Amino acid sequence: MQKEVTARSQGKCELCGSDQYLQFYTVPPRASGSVDDTIHVCGTCNEQLNDADKVDANHWRCLNESMWSTVPAVQVVAYRMLNALKAEGWPQDLLDMMYMDDDTAAWAKEGVAAEADEKIVHKDSNGVILQNGDSVVIIKDLNVKGSSLVAKRGEAVRNISLVWDNAEQIEGRVGGQQIVILTQYVKKTS
Repeated sequence: MQKEVTARSQGKCELCGSDQYLQFYTVPPRASGSVDDTIHVCGTCNEQLNDADKVDANHWRCLNESMWSTVPAVQVVAYRMLNALKAEGWPQDLLDMMYMDDDTAAWAKEGVAAEADEKIVHKDSNGVILQNGDSVVIIKDLNVKGSSLVAKRGEAVRNISLVWDNAEQIEGRVGGQQIVILTQYVKKTS
């Protein structure tokens, strides 16, 4: 298996192209250790794939090239890293352009969904779980920072959006303006 992966990668990291400190990385959750779910990565990529605290967004600009790989496991890792970094702005543009067949896309999203489910759950002031598109009511008058707008108690906010990286924030339209609202000041309506 290792010989096949090394031949396929031509002795370079399949993500960034480096030839330094190459290792084999098995892509979860289908980690059977076969050629199909194993890629060649450099020490820097491997470290950042295994420790989210060490991720350097600029290092992953290499995904602009590697996301077009014909190797499904490389596409899966590229998709997951772009998804994890989309707050940077540029990864979202790459995600919008990325193409994967249905099986590869399902594999890529398996890992993203599992991570999202573990980390971020948005709850209203009563502990009810919020979803994108829900309607909520503001339970306290709120001054909107940077504006003279006051979001009044009892005002309905329809079709909310969840802030993907912060469980305490949602976005919604109040008084014709899109604002960020803390979840502790809203109550879900049915």
